[in-house]
Amino acid sequence: MEMNGRYLVRTYGCQMNEHDSERIAGLLEKEGMEETDSVEAADVIVLNTCCIRENADNKLYGQLGNLKKLKEARPDLQIAVGGCLAQKDRSIIQQRAPHVDVVFGTHNVGRASELLKVSQKSGPITEILEESEAFPSALPVKRDAQHAAWVTIQIGCDNSCAFCIVPAVRGREISRPFGELIDEVTQLANSGVTEITLLGQNVNSYGRDLTLQVRKEGLPDNPEDLVGPAWLAESPKVRPLFSELLRSVSSVSGIRRVRYTSPHPKDLRPETITAMAEVDEVCEHLHLPLQSGSDRILSAMHRGYTADRYLQRANEAKKLIPDLALSTDIIVGFPGETEKDFEATLEVAAEIQFDNSYTFVYSPRPGTEAAELKDHYVASDVSAHRMQRLRNVIERSSLRNNESRVGHEEEVVVEGRSKRDNEMLTGRTRHNRLVHFASKSIIRAGSYARVRITGARTFNLKGELLEVTATPKHKTRIPVESS
Repeated sequence: MEMNGRYLVRTYGCQMNEHDSERIAGLLEKEGMEETDSVEAADVIVLNTCCIRENADNKLYGQLGNLKKLKEARPDLQIAVGGCLAQKDRSIIQQRAPHVDVVFGTHNVGRASELLKVSQKSGPITEILEESEAFPSALPVKRDAQHAAWVTIQIGCDNSCAFCIVPAVRGREISRPFGELIDEVTQLANSGVTEITLLGQNVNSYGRDLTLQVRKEGLPDNPEDLVGPAWLAESPKVRPLFSELLRSVSSVSGIRRVRYTSPHPKDLRPETITAMAEVDEVCEHLHLPLQSGSDRILSAMHRGYTADRYLQRANEAKKLIPDLALSTDIIVGFPGETEKDFEATLEVAAEIQFDNSYTFVYSPRPGTEAAELKDHYVASDVSAHRMQRLRNVIERSSLRNNESRVGHEEEVVVEGRSKRDNEMLTGRTRHNRLVHFASKSIIRAGSYARVRITGARTFNLKGELLEVTATPKHKTRIPVESS
């Protein structure tokens, strides 16, 4: 059965969800559909959900409620719900929103278009798998930015953080074979991609399961394809392969920038920091989630490190990479957090002077250990006040760090026109800072330019264009390609 018409994919959540949405879009375009940004014009609407953020379920059902009248007016419209919330809530979605045609989880993204075709013929369908049948990166991908690409190096997570639902909805940690990743990056580079972001729930544990497999079962027929040549060249030991992956990906011809997210502080190894310091292509930006500066709260979260250990890792990284930009995640109001605990977080934030932070007020996720600590929940007004105090500290350090760049010449990759001022272009530095600058001529997205920083704000920089140093090789638009 063929699919035609227009589709719309709406994404909630993290980069992993964004990449899954690229795959869903790629599958639909492979079927002959075209993208639209209009709900009214869409023949297929896919909501790719997240269950990490606060009130994720309320946002989903509110959106589905808005779509109900549209479905009643246009019975041929197909509505699909996928992602983490679909994995967690399973059949609840169709119970609460019977006008949904397809519900699929995180382990069967590759079945999205097939399930929509089955639904056209047989009616509403829910398919939730407990394990992935195939690694999703083998699917076609439709990317908006042709110069930059995400590469998923692992799925799942083996940690047990008390606040996190990811292990329940993404499953156990599974790493992709080393050689397969290098092949994918090579294909992307050949298509004109110059910037790669390596994705995983805990990227610095990449390959630990692969090396364990070798220790347990022995070397396979093509061991370099599984664990890479560098690990084989030394005495085999059970350790992650992430530093080797950073070096190998960076050596692919055409790749100019390599980023990664997110590492876990307890698994940030010295060889990873050394690779960042020694390899020119790896950007001088480290996103290292702190979550809390209180040892008591970190222990209750099951994070596996202390505040001092975090500071040690961060300072070691800054010592080896003097121009390093540090960003983080912090949760405010975790159950049982006292004023003393929160002040410890403020102290760590002030000492590190983060360039940016994703801060969240704790919100319970059903099914997690922390959600059961109802007697220890922090009052909402207290959490809100603490959040503002934390933001003040973070924004102060962010502005200070941005001001220190004034007068510097920075390499930026052009992302396009500024959303607020069509006369300005937006570029991103190696430190992941946004720079707005004027240009009399048209500069294609994906071009590299040298910019002198002339001004600083809390969340961005202002610059003066000096010269364009490289233009993109890719075509203006590549609708669908393998990733």
